[in-house]
Amino acid sequence: MATLIVYMTTHGCTEKAVRLLMNHLGDDINLVNLEGVADPDLSRYDRVIIGGSIHMGEIQKGLRQYCERNLPVLLKKKVGIFLCCMFEGDVAKRQFEGAWPPELREHATATGLFGGEIRFDKMNVLEKMIVKKVAKIDKDVSKLNQLAVREFAQELSG
Repeated sequence: MATLIVYMTTHGCTEKAVRLLMNHLGDDINLVNLEGVADPDLSRYDRVIIGGSIHMGEIQKGLRQYCERNLPVLLKKKVGIFLCCMFEGDVAKRQFEGAWPPELREHATATGLFGGEIRFDKMNVLEKMIVKKVAKIDKDVSKLNQLAVREFAQELSG
């Protein structure tokens, strides 16, 4: 099954999750980081996986716009959507719901919350200050959930 994984990453966590996901999906997978790239042609893909991350409470604007522009085509494909975020439970669920169009969430074969990472070496000075003040975190933290990635892949492949 031809699979396209489109994503955006701010500090690398989503890209790391995508690489983990690829290990569970088999062959014939193309990756497209939408940062600075035109929309890929969806016609040759049976399955499309879309992933992004939350920063300052929002998913990447370019990813949200991609979903809105391509919604009619995506609704005709087997779709999986995932989100990387540091929150868990109800907060993570609300962030997930706010990140994706309702029609896409309802249509998706698989949905996933993969956890997140804080990487100070990838942040600018302002981001570091905000994380230290708001989240009270002053060192790198990884909550990337490899089990959630594997379960997402199984759900999508089933």
